[in-house]
Amino acid sequence: MKYTQRKKAILLLADGTVFEGKSIGRDGTAYGEICYNTGMTGYQEVFTDPSYFGQIMLTTNAHIGNYGVNENEVESDSVKIAGLVCKNFSFNYSRDDAQGSLEDYFEKENVMAISDIDTRAVVSYIRDKGAMNAIISTNTNIEELKDQLKAVPAMDGLELASKVSTKEPYFFGEETAPYKISALDIGIKRNILRNLAKRGCYIKVFPYNSSYEELNSFNPDGFFLSNGPGDPNPLKEAQELAKEIIKRDHPLFGICLGHQIIAIANGISTYKMHNGHRGINHPVKNLISGKGEVTSQNHGFVVKRDEVENHSDLEVTHIHLNDDTLAGMRMKDKNCFSVQYHPEASPGPHDSAYLFDQFIENIKLSKK
Repeated sequence: MKYTQRKKAILLLADGTVFEGKSIGRDGTAYGEICYNTGMTGYQEVFTDPSYFGQIMLTTNAHIGNYGVNENEVESDSVKIAGLVCKNFSFNYSRDDAQGSLEDYFEKENVMAISDIDTRAVVSYIRDKGAMNAIISTNTNIEELKDQLKAVPAMDGLELASKVSTKEPYFFGEETAPYKISALDIGIKRNILRNLAKRGCYIKVFPYNSSYEELNSFNPDGFFLSNGPGDPNPLKEAQELAKEIIKRDHPLFGICLGHQIIAIANGISTYKMHNGHRGINHPVKNLISGKGEVTSQNHGFVVKRDEVENHSDLEVTHIHLNDDTLAGMRMKDKNCFSVQYHPEASPGPHDSAYLFDQFIENIKLSKK
């Protein structure tokens, strides 16, 4: 263990605010938009979630690393966060089925992380001031860091799906499964694929810029648009794809970034939130059933609720109970629905699993 040689490290926010901490593992610098996740568990799933690509992750839970890591708890093939900021980093772990320490995992993945930060103070600050770019570094020359930070692009307008999407199509599930799904990978999580596969789906996953003709060549029973990082507005190919699927009335399900793409395909605007929603304790109300759901969320952009409410072809199906933002919608006369949260993450634990079942039912009705 190398924690005895830990160095002073800096968290510098875009407005010049500085917080001091200590380095974990490697020296260096990492940058991106700082965001915070309120989850008490699931840090490995968070760190490997493609939707977090390019972001400095601040964890509000006081202890990170205490239960180690396990290869079955990853959502992609690598760590996707730009860096980690936490209060207490556990160099030892106590879980029997852990396969190693988070420290060694970060070293293998070349992840920059700092701890001993007053995370409550940082969260309070960015809750008031809003999400902004930040740098974490073992370089303590503030003026040099400020110059580097000026060159970091803003998240608003930033296309990141191409950074995390598959380069070539691939298959997931059993080839003999009763349903075939064409999925657009704009940052897809593995557990989404697992949830579809266990419901009898054989999935072909396509790169972010694939056309309708390419996805339809699989002769699918349904189409899926995944979660992912960045601003949905630059993803023109995905928007055109969604328009074609909707026009032809194929069964379509979208999660998070995919939900936003479906909205834009219907002429609905999205906007960047002050802070976004990130955590596993977000309350959502299903307006159709009247039931509440405890949900996992991870997004910095959201669909404009009033535009959906005033759209003749769309209906609001879910709202976020903390701030009344749009959490789900469906098309009135098309086989299409979407949500702004993660039913596959199961914090409820099963509150939102019905959404995958609903997609399968839509497919069955379409096949009839």
